[in-house]
Amino acid sequence: MGQTGEKDQKSTVRLAAKTAVIIAGLTVYALGVALFILPMDMIAAGTTGLALVAEHLWGIPLPGFVAAFNIAMFLLGWYELGREFALTTLIATFYYPIALGQVQRMVGDYVLTEDPMLCAVFAGLMIGFSLGVVIRAGASTGGLDIPPLVLKKRFGVPVSASLYVIDFAVLLSQMAFGGGERVLYGLVMVMTYTIVLDKVLMMGVRQVQVKIISERYEEISLAVQEKLDRGTTLLHMEGGHTRRPSMAVLTVISGRELARLNDMVNAIDDQAFMIVNQVGEVRGRGFTLKKKYEQFPA
Repeated sequence: MGQTGEKDQKSTVRLAAKTAVIIAGLTVYALGVALFILPMDMIAAGTTGLALVAEHLWGIPLPGFVAAFNIAMFLLGWYELGREFALTTLIATFYYPIALGQVQRMVGDYVLTEDPMLCAVFAGLMIGFSLGVVIRAGASTGGLDIPPLVLKKRFGVPVSASLYVIDFAVLLSQMAFGGGERVLYGLVMVMTYTIVLDKVLMMGVRQVQVKIISERYEEISLAVQEKLDRGTTLLHMEGGHTRRPSMAVLTVISGRELARLNDMVNAIDDQAFMIVNQVGEVRGRGFTLKKKYEQFPA
């Protein structure tokens, strides 16, 4: 019972932390819309943009289309991405309209800038940041944010890439009645927030891969394991000039550990040859999974 209670408590704390992050992200989203999109009457991407197309082509009321589409996407998210995702998305679905209304009341008629390019860029910065924060928390803002997450799960398509394609198509569909210039500003906004979204999603994920070639590979490998608490792999190699067989040490560390690794290797062998590469993502024990320590016989 004690372990079960502790597990439930941790789960509750984790869900509360996720909810707080989602609320903060959606508040930034509402600020971006209220400060930069609404004052300039910019055309919209996402579900709202799709609703504008449906209203223009088939006369479907915008609120009704948005409500029906969001419900359909919510059910898709529940089926494909799980119950916890659906519940956190439900929080986002209800909180965002409230946050937007409150921000609009606070802002009133205040206009920060009348330059449409500045509005497009800063709206993209704030929306991209907020979307990245919400998605990293395991939720979404609902609507057209859900299909990219499903595509990521099913086919490994990057979220930012599929979101860009979908929003680009929605914006182009509004060109016939939205005005070409407004569509171009909308594209600037979409390109900006997809770039920012990608950066936020990858924040803290990028790691550094290091290959170390040295005759003292055993000492270096042991030092990496003991002092940096990182795993190592020994690769069989042969010198291209000397033709002597040897070993290279392969390890993956965070960027902030690179200087420490460099000093540590130089202290062991100042003639060591190091190859450093930045890798996009690392999965597995010690990164996306908890570290597991095993004892091996000497």
